[in-house]
Amino acid sequence: MNQQNKKSGNSSMGWILFLSTLVGVAIVGFLITSVMERRGEAKQAKMTNPIGEWEPRNEVWGANFPREYETWKKTEETDFKSAHGGSAKTDYLEEFPKLVVLWAGYGFSKAYEQGRGHAYAVEDIRETYRTNAGMPATCWTCKSTDVPRVMNEVGVAEYYDASWFDRGDQIVNAIGCQDCHDPKNMNLRISRPALAEAFAARGDDINEATHQEMRSLVCAQCHVEYYFQKEPAKYLKFPWDKGFSAEAMEAYYDELGFTDWTHKLSRAPMLKAQHPDYELYMTGVHGQRGVSCSDCHMPYKNEGGAKFTDHHVQSPLNNIANSCQVCHRESEATLMTDVYSRQNKVMELRGIVEDLLAKAHIEAKAAWDAGATEAEMKASLTHIRHAQWRWDWVAAANGAGFHAPNTALQVLGTAIEKAGAARHEIARVLWKHGITDPIEMPDISTKEKAQRYIGLDPDEMEETKAKHREELFPVWDEKAAARQEAMGLPANVSDKKAISY
Repeated sequence: MNQQNKKSGNSSMGWILFLSTLVGVAIVGFLITSVMERRGEAKQAKMTNPIGEWEPRNEVWGANFPREYETWKKTEETDFKSAHGGSAKTDYLEEFPKLVVLWAGYGFSKAYEQGRGHAYAVEDIRETYRTNAGMPATCWTCKSTDVPRVMNEVGVAEYYDASWFDRGDQIVNAIGCQDCHDPKNMNLRISRPALAEAFAARGDDINEATHQEMRSLVCAQCHVEYYFQKEPAKYLKFPWDKGFSAEAMEAYYDELGFTDWTHKLSRAPMLKAQHPDYELYMTGVHGQRGVSCSDCHMPYKNEGGAKFTDHHVQSPLNNIANSCQVCHRESEATLMTDVYSRQNKVMELRGIVEDLLAKAHIEAKAAWDAGATEAEMKASLTHIRHAQWRWDWVAAANGAGFHAPNTALQVLGTAIEKAGAARHEIARVLWKHGITDPIEMPDISTKEKAQRYIGLDPDEMEETKAKHREELFPVWDEKAAARQEAMGLPANVSDKKAISY
């Protein structure tokens, strides 16, 4: 018995030594890997050419950080199209003509396209018909690395309080390095004041954010809901004072009495959601587990023994191996199916709301035409306002609801209820004014038919844009080139790259 116990004890001791050795080897391996990665990152952060505090030219940053710059340039690629997104140019008004009716009287009824990569930010806002008649200068805020430079030169409030045309020759470098990095040490930093101001209004200090939190917050400078205040004029503000949900923002706007525009058909006081990606993401499982935007859209990669962040900001569906499969062990096909199954459900409810809202706007117009009063229409117009806001809160966010499918479906469900309530109230008004048959719907089966129905002339919009291309944009570019030439270039940066769109 004693010999058996002795053998058993020796066996246990052997296992303990074996497992201890394995743990020790793993720890040493981890430390070696960590040291090598840190050395690699430190080597990357060593600049060959110092970068100015407000340097907007991505090429100048790229001279110091060629790996990051070369991957950033891949945002010029437009060859990936997923079921509901990607980098390919997509005309959403052609794909969903009812949107023209939903935005009648607002710029988005003129043009609404899938955003291409960051490299096209300046080019695309120049080209959209939405800027034909000008916009506030605030609309440039998330399009260019030139914005922090101009804000520093003229003041934040003064930057906002100008027209889109006033800043055209100043804003020429596309979204890039300056927007997210401190040139002194390459740490992530907030370059747009609205996010820091929104944190402060809630009693939070953005300077206390961790590095992992900053890997999302630099994106949240722009991928959020926002509006322009009347005082100070056109000042950019996030409606976060009551919370981040669609319902909380709706209550905020209602209390403020804020409207983006009055609908041309229904005369409803409307709200236009921008792209509340960050707010929706925070309610989803990835946000709640601390996964950052960069983890999925800009995952780390290795090249030549160096670890760095892939600056090809894109859909994770075009890079599943480096994004999704870092955590999920399923095959690419399975992961793709999981994403599409959630997005398809969101898109199905989106379509139902769009159909209900288009009918509600057209039926409300019929009620006005029949002699309805403002008192009779008030309840239905409030329902339309809330239904479209909630639909837009989901629809305007990137990812077709995938950042938080449960939240997206819940918000769209309430939008369906409110759109139905609006149509019920309008039917009562129509009945009161002697209209008892259903309102005949116009042919809005294509973008052009829908635009002409609400009074837009596609040919006229193109003529105006063509004139800008011929007469206005070359003047902007000439002034910008002269300014940037005076700034000088490092020896290893070509003149041909001085403007990066």
